[in-house]
Amino acid sequence: MPIAATAPPPTARQVTAPEARRIRQLERDLEEALRLGRWVSDDERAARALEQQQEQQARLEQRQQRRKLLALLGVSLLIPPLWPLAIVLALYLLFPATTVRVAVATGLSLLVLGGLAAVLLTTLVVALLMALF
Repeated sequence: MPIAATAPPPTARQVTAPEARRIRQLERDLEEALRLGRWVSDDERAARALEQQQEQQARLEQRQQRRKLLALLGVSLLIPPLWPLAIVLALYLLFPATTVRVAVATGLSLLVLGGLAAVLLTTLVVALLMALF
């Protein structure tokens, strides 16, 4: 008995590229809904996508700024008069939050001391003028 050519078993039909994208999007939506415990509206999804894009842009800008600061640090290490700048840059690159806090505190302290010095100098000048006249 000859073996008849048998047709391949029925399988799922071939999925086109747009259908595959739609299926992947539905799977992502389902995963997000399961993670959040609810379906996300289109507005919320758009807002979340915009927020993620802004965060990614901010991270990219931070990396670029860090690269520029590293280049400036390298240049300032080569030039001895700029070594104090190199120290500050190194501290900023190693401990950015702490360095910013210290810089703000130092700036405010200098402003307060400058104001006190101006008041004392003005008082001294007025007292000397009163003594002379």
